[in-house]
Amino acid sequence: LSLPCILMFMHFYCKGQFPYSTPAQAQIAHAGQACVVKEDNISERVYTIREGDTLMLQCLVTGHPRPQVRWTKTAGSASDKFQETSVFNETLRIERIARTQGGRYYCKAENGVGVPAIKSIRVDVQYLDEPVLTVHQTVSDVRGNFYQEKTVFLRCTVNSNPPARFIWKRGSDTLSHSQDNGVDIYEPLYTQGETKVLKLKNLRPQDYASYTCQVSVRNVCGIPDKAITFRLTNTTAPPALKLSVNETLVVNPGENVTVQCLLTGGDPLPQLQWSHGPGPLPLGALAQGGTLSIPSVQARDSGYYNCTATNNVGNPAKKTVNLLVRSMKNATFQITPDVIKESENIQLGQDLKLSCHVDAVPQEKVTYQWFKNGKPARMSKRLLVTRNDPELPAVTSSLELIDLHFSDYGTYLCMASFPGAPVPDLSVEVNISSETVPPTISVPKGRAVVTVREGSPAELQCEVRGKPRPPVLWSRVDKEAALLPSGLPLEETPDGKLRLERVSREMSGTYRCQTARYNGFNVRPREAQVQLNVQSPVPPEVEPSSQDVRQALGRPVLLRCSLLRGSPQRIASAVWRFKGQLLPPPPVVPAAAEAPDHAELRLDALTRDSSGSYECSVSNDVGSATCLFQVSAKAYSPEFYFDTPNPTRSHKLSKNYSYVLQWTQREPDAVDPVLNYRLSVRQLNQHNAMVKAIPVRRVEKGQLLEYILTDLRVPHSYEIRLTPYTTFGAGDMASRIIHYTEPINSPNLSDNTCHFEDEKICGYTQDVTDNFDWTRQNALTQNPKRSPNTGPPTDISGTPEGYYMFIETSRPRELGDRARLVSPLYNASAKFYCVSFFYHMYGKHIGSLNLLVRSRNKGVLDSHAWSLSGNKGNVWQQAHVPISPSGPFQIIFEGVRGSGYLGDIAIDDVTLKKGECPRKQMDPNKAVVVMPGSGAPCQFMAQLWGPMAIFLLALQR
Repeated sequence: LSLPCILMFMHFYCKGQFPYSTPAQAQIAHAGQACVVKEDNISERVYTIREGDTLMLQCLVTGHPRPQVRWTKTAGSASDKFQETSVFNETLRIERIARTQGGRYYCKAENGVGVPAIKSIRVDVQYLDEPVLTVHQTVSDVRGNFYQEKTVFLRCTVNSNPPARFIWKRGSDTLSHSQDNGVDIYEPLYTQGETKVLKLKNLRPQDYASYTCQVSVRNVCGIPDKAITFRLTNTTAPPALKLSVNETLVVNPGENVTVQCLLTGGDPLPQLQWSHGPGPLPLGALAQGGTLSIPSVQARDSGYYNCTATNNVGNPAKKTVNLLVRSMKNATFQITPDVIKESENIQLGQDLKLSCHVDAVPQEKVTYQWFKNGKPARMSKRLLVTRNDPELPAVTSSLELIDLHFSDYGTYLCMASFPGAPVPDLSVEVNISSETVPPTISVPKGRAVVTVREGSPAELQCEVRGKPRPPVLWSRVDKEAALLPSGLPLEETPDGKLRLERVSREMSGTYRCQTARYNGFNVRPREAQVQLNVQSPVPPEVEPSSQDVRQALGRPVLLRCSLLRGSPQRIASAVWRFKGQLLPPPPVVPAAAEAPDHAELRLDALTRDSSGSYECSVSNDVGSATCLFQVSAKAYSPEFYFDTPNPTRSHKLSKNYSYVLQWTQREPDAVDPVLNYRLSVRQLNQHNAMVKAIPVRRVEKGQLLEYILTDLRVPHSYEIRLTPYTTFGAGDMASRIIHYTEPINSPNLSDNTCHFEDEKICGYTQDVTDNFDWTRQNALTQNPKRSPNTGPPTDISGTPEGYYMFIETSRPRELGDRARLVSPLYNASAKFYCVSFFYHMYGKHIGSLNLLVRSRNKGVLDSHAWSLSGNKGNVWQQAHVPISPSGPFQIIFEGVRGSGYLGDIAIDDVTLKKGECPRKQMDPNKAVVVMPGSGAPCQFMAQLWGPMAIFLLALQR
C-alpha cells in the first residue's frame, strides 16, 4: 500500500508556552544479557553481567533542545583514575565484556539549558577461571635419625568475582578440620588471587589418594562450578633436569644447533618448555619436547635459552644454555702519541702506542695479529704487543713502539680473527709518518650561526684537519641532558655534517662538534660550536573560519574577518570575493590604516541577489587564511521536541497509529517571520511522499508547535521533513525518523498494553533458567512448513503484519519443557492490579499456560496466579487475572510443552492496570475473536454494523 493511498487526517495547533527550552534530564535503562540488577546496601544500582556477554546501557534523556549524551567510566572504585570512554551516543554497547571493563558508568546529558544531568550505574562483571593446583612438601629431621616427618601442602588458587568458595575432597569425601586430625585447611597470607591450602601433616598411608579442589561462585550469572584433581602417590616428586651440553655453548654461524633437555625425575610426568631471552625463539627454531633445534644459526640468535619443566609439584626445574654464535664487527683503532700523556704529537725519540679493538662474540676468544708494511711485525725490545690495557676496552690489542725511530714509520695493519673458525677476519690499517698529526676542528667561515625557517631542513658543519681524519661527534650544549633530534645524546658523522630535517623551535640552541676518540688520536678531544636559530614566522589564523550569517531582507549586514594570531601580527592584504568573483576593495578606515588586524565588508541592504557565499582572504607575508561567510535571509531549521509523553498512540485492531510531532523554531526573529511550514511524510522503503503546507501566525522563540500525524501503518516507520518558509523562500529543513514503538513499562506503572509489535517487546526478557524461549513472529515471518492444526494464523488484530509471542513445541522440545517470559520490575503503588491478556491454545497436544507473580519484597518468591491447560480451539480468548503483590513485582508467562509437537501456545495484547478486574468475566471457553474461516458469530457481526452504516452513508454524500 503506497503512502498517497493512505488517508491521513492531520491536526495542528500550538501551545502558548514559551520559551520552551527545558533542561536536560536523564535516567539509565539496561538491556542485553544482565544476570541481575539489584540495589546494594548503599542503595546504588548494581548491574551484574557475566564476562563475555554483551553489555548494553541506554541513557534515556529529556530536554529541549535535544541533549547530547556522553558516556564516561571510572574503574572499580571511586579512588581509581577517571577514564573517558568518549562514547557520544545514547546507547552504550560493549560486545564480549571483559573483567577489566567493570566499574561505574556515567551518562552525562547536556543541552546548554541549566546544569547537565548525570546518572550512573555500577557494572559488576562476574567470572570464574580454571583453578590451579600445586603441590609442595617439606622434609625435616625429628628426634635425630629415628624417623622423618613429611608434610605435604596442596595449594589451590583461582581468580574469580565474586570471591569463590573452596571445597576440598579426598576421593568423593569432603574434608574438614573436625573430621581428620591430620588435615589443616587455611588461607595463606600475601597470595595473589584466592588461595586455599590443604595441609597433610606427617603423611600417612591413607593420605595417598586423589584430591579435588572444587571452586564455586554459587551459580551467579549461571557460572558453573569448576574443579581440578591431583593424584598424590608415594612417588610424587618435583621435576629434575639435566642438559646434553655445557651451560655455555659456542658455535659457528651457519651451523645447526641441537640441545636436549633430559628429565631425570618428576611424578606426574613434567611438561617441558623452551624460551629465549631476550625476545622469542628464533624464526625457524623448533622446540619439540625437550629437544631444541636451531637450523643455520646466526649471530642474532645468541642469547640465553631456558628449558623449564613443570608438573605442579614443588618449584619448576630450570636449566639455561648460554648460546654464543661467533661473530666480529666494528673494527676501530686509536693512536696514543705519548703513553704518559705529556705530548699530543708524534715525535721521534718518544714512545708511541697503536691500539686495535673489534666487537666479538665470544670476546675473549679473539686473537690479534700485527703487520708492518704487509709483513708480520717482529717483536723486539722496542716493539711490544700487549693485551687488555686497563685504560682501553676489554680484549684490546696494543702495539707499543719504544723510542720511536725514523725506520718505524710505515703502514701498520691489525687483523682480528677466530682461529679455526669460519668467521671472516677483520682488519684496520694505520699509517704512521711525519705527516701523521693530531686533528684540529673548526667551523667554516660564515657557518658559526645557522638561521633557518621552522619546518625547513638545516645543515650544521664542522671541518676536521689532521691525519688520520677522525669522525665527528655532535651533541647539544645549552640544554641539560638534551637529546639530538635523532633521539640520541651523541651522533657520529664521518664527514662532519649534521643534517636536520624539518627543524622546530625546540631545536634552537648551541650544538657541539668534537673529534671522536676511535679511528683517530687518543688525545684531548678538539671542539667547536655552532649556533642554530630557528625562525618561527606564523601564518595567520583568522576568525570566523566559517560563519552562517542570517538577516531579514532589506537590513544591513556587516562581515568582519579578524586576525587571531600570526607573526607578524598584522594583515598585509585582504581580498573579498562573492560567489568566487573578485569584489572591489572596501574603503580603508584611517585609524586602522597602519597595522590593521581585521578586514570588513558592509552590505547596506540584504537582497536575494546579494545572498550567497562571501570569502575574505588575508595574508601576513608568511601565509594566508580565509574567512567564509554564508549570507542569506533563509530561516533556521526547526528543532524537533522529543520529550512528548507517549507520542505514539496505537490502534492495533485497525493497524494504525498516531504520532504527536512537536517542534520549536530556532531563532525566528533573526530573519523575516515564518509564514508556513512544508511537511513531507514518506514511509521508509517507499519513494512517494505526502506533502502538506501548515500555515502559522507569528512564531515566537521557544514557542512549542504541534502537528498530529494520524493513520500511520503499524509497524512501519516514516521519514518526516519539515521546512520553514518566509518571504525569502524555503529555509533550512529538519528531518527525523518516526518509529512505531510500544510503551516501555515504567517502574511506576499506570496503564500499559503490550502488543509485541516492537522488537524490545515492552521490556520483557527471556528467563535464563528455563528450557527454551518464547518466540516473536507474525503471519509473514512464521515458518510456512509449520505443523498444521496448531498455533494462530495471525495476531489478535487479524492482519498479517501483527506480531504475537508463542512457544514452538517441535523438536528438540520434550514433555514438560518450560519457556518463561518475564516482565520488567514494577514498583507496587496500589493494593490490587489486573492482568489482562489474549491467549491462543489450539492443538491436540496443548500443554499448559501459567501466569506467575514474582515478588521481590523479601527475597524472590514466585507464586501461581492463573493456569489453563488443553486444547481451547482455533480462537483468541481473553483472560483477566487479579493479583495483589506485597512489594516490587514481575509477572511471568510460563508455557509448558505437552505430550507432542501439536502444542503451540500464543499470547498477545498484555495489559497491566491498577485496580480490580472486571467482575463479569467471559467464559474462557467462549471465543472473543474468531479466526478467519471459522465462521463469525452474529454478535460479532452486529458490532461491526454500526461503523459500517456510517461509512456507507458518508459515501452516498
